Amino acid sequence: MAEIKEAAEVLGGLAALAGSPQTSSKWRDVPVVIAALQEFNECVRYLNTRRSDGAILRLDAEAAVQDALYLILRPWIPDLVAETPTERLASRFTIRDFVSKELRLIIEAKFVRDKQHGKAITKELHDDIEVYRHDPLYDTIIFFIYDPDSSIPDERELRRTIEQSRVYDGRTFNCLVVVKP
Repeated sequence: MAEIKEAAEVLGGLAALAGSPQTSSKWRDVPVVIAALQEFNECVRYLNTRRSDGAILRLDAEAAVQDALYLILRPWIPDLVAETPTERLASRFTIRDFVSKELRLIIEAKFVRDKQHGKAITKELHDDIEVYRHDPLYDTIIFFIYDPDSSIPDERELRRTIEQSRVYDGRTFNCLVVVKP
């Protein structure tokens, strides 16, 4: 019964957001993407505990996390494209994990390998923001961080420093964070 009530609240909240005249169409879709990402653990658990010898997801590297994310997000984001190189910036380029031009959205997957990487993840996210903020095609980045051993020392501080709207040259760039498990 609690699950039904929770689902009704989420759907009611999404309906209210969709009906808001101040909300652009791309922002109406971002909560759906976030909701799908929140179900990451449940989707992986389902595949890994099935009775059949079907797909088993071994989430032991960033590429495996990216594969799981693609399977979860593709039904919700029809124009989702994987691994798109950025333009060269200051003699380097990076590869965006996923993009949606329609939603003006970048999704970056991170796999926290150990305690040292957990401590350094904030710098890595800030570096990504610096690169991606220059791309005029995108105005939102969602960082999906898979932290299997809870190696991020202070998730609340990570969210405080990353999860915000920034303005660069008069253009807003929004950053969101989802940490699992």
